Amino acid sequence: MTDSDTTTRSVVIEREMPHTIDKIWRALTESHLIAEWLMKNDFEPVVGRTFTLRSDPVPQWDGQIRCKISAIEPKTRLAYSWETMGAEMQVNFTLTKTPAGVMVRMEQSGFGPGADAAYKGATYGWTRFIGRLDEVVAGLD
Repeated sequence: MTDSDTTTRSVVIEREMPHTIDKIWRALTESHLIAEWLMKNDFEPVVGRTFTLRSDPVPQWDGQIRCKISAIEPKTRLAYSWETMGAEMQVNFTLTKTPAGVMVRMEQSGFGPGADAAYKGATYGWTRFIGRLDEVVAGLD
């Protein structure tokens, strides 16, 4: 087995958004806003709480991602995880103020050996989701 056979990979998306940190935080932590840019859900921002992200079922997937919140640092960091096919996925959002707004960094880690299709799918999906996050935040008052 080579090192590459045991290495886990992460999808990292970084985007500077010309919005306030308050608005971005709202979109990351308010259930109705999460539904606009990510998926339907029963999210409540409480460490240790479980929640479900829901999408349309497809063959081999019931359309549900059952998550658990592992960290909340208001207006700075949100992290949650879920298990899939024996692997634990971790999603970590970090917000950093910049002169032009906020740098939003999303990292999904846990892609192990043989997870190339899942890694590519997550890269594509998160790129779209973060674009939609920007659009939702732009529409907030």
